[in-house]
Formats: sequence, C-alpha cells, structure tokens
Amino acid sequence: MTGINWEDPFCAEGNNCFRIGTDELGNAYIAVAGQEDTPLTDTTKALRTMILDIKAGKADHLL
Repeated sequence: MTGINWEDPFCAEGNNCFRIGTDELGNAYIAVAGQEDTPLTDTTKALRTMILDIKAGKADHLL
C-alpha cells in the first residue's frame, strides 16, 4: 500500500473524530481517528460529500 497523507481530524461533539487521507495515486481514505491502519476507501468526492452531509446534520446517526 502506498503512503497515506492524513488531514487533521474532524471531530463532532463528544468523541466522534475521523480523518480523511489521500495517497500519491489520488485515492481517498477515511478512518476513525487513532485507527488509521484500517481505513475505508472511496473517491475523494464521495468521502468529502459524506462528511459535509454528516456535519450538516443530514446523517448524524452514522457517527
């Protein structure tokens, strides 16, 4: 696996923190902060859209 460059954690109220990362090939990853060794992967656009929707309260139960 190529190296993943992780962004700063996004944290909701409480302990819900997750991070987005990208690799040199442009693949995007998302992981619970502190568990970056087991990320989910998808396109950067899909992951960013999901996070923005969660932050907007559209899917708060997913956290």
